[in-house]
Amino acid sequence: MARPFRFGVNLLTLESAGAWREKCRHAEQLGYDVLLVPDHLGNPAPFPALVTAAEVTERPRLGTFVLNAGFWNPALLAREVATCDALTDGRLELGLGAGYVKAEHDSAGLPFGSPRERVDHLTHTVTELERLLTDSEHRPRPVQSPRPPLLLGGNGDRMLRLAARHADIAAFTGAVQAPGKPQGALQLISPEALEGRTAAFRGFAAEAGKAQAADGAGEAIELNYLIQMVGPTDDRRAKVRELAAYAPDLTEDELLEHPALLLGDAKEMAEQLRAHRERFGFSYITVLEHNMAALGPVIEELHGS
Repeated sequence: MARPFRFGVNLLTLESAGAWREKCRHAEQLGYDVLLVPDHLGNPAPFPALVTAAEVTERPRLGTFVLNAGFWNPALLAREVATCDALTDGRLELGLGAGYVKAEHDSAGLPFGSPRERVDHLTHTVTELERLLTDSEHRPRPVQSPRPPLLLGGNGDRMLRLAARHADIAAFTGAVQAPGKPQGALQLISPEALEGRTAAFRGFAAEAGKAQAADGAGEAIELNYLIQMVGPTDDRRAKVRELAAYAPDLTEDELLEHPALLLGDAKEMAEQLRAHRERFGFSYITVLEHNMAALGPVIEELHGS
């Protein structure tokens, strides 16, 4: 039996305290399982935003999607994580990534290393967090034991190996740096290439002693994917033609079967998500804030499945 779906929404904007609280309540009413905050300059600070979300909701988990490890010192991050987990009554899920937007590092006056250097720093951060958060002498203490669940996101082999060794949730970007574009500009890889990435991950997980089933059944590590667009439509192919300029290297058929795009009515979208779970193993589905309402009927369609 496949792992049941979970749905998360990445909340990006902060207009006021009241609007933030109302948005979090609305996400819970729509059926979202996880309320998430990213770690980009210009977006809300993740940890206070999540603590506030916890105060006005009851059911959803709360997560970072994802923290940029280059912004953080591991010891200071361990304090933030433990405090946030305590203040949310053990609802925190910690998402970490290597960082990919050079302009943000420049604005913050922080170094932006090579891909290898950024993954090295993330690896150091993960191992230090493991050491600190599982140390019974560390203060403050997280509520969850041995630590809050860890999500690691990426696409390359080093990132996938790191996730296979340490993560509870592996998030797939399904995108790579766009050639000739500013650092941080991404382009979609094909569904076939993405399937290759999930297959590679399963191999790394097997090496780490965490077997992964191809259809998501009995997964030792939950697999996540971030949908870029939820498009209610009665003509999926026409909608894809409107989007073709954003993915010039992919055919219409590839876009129609790509998990980055969810197109159709609620039943069609639900069937697409079931197909993606079977093909790629994605059972934890995330959308961006502007797609939050559009996915609501799909969550209802898939409730409990």
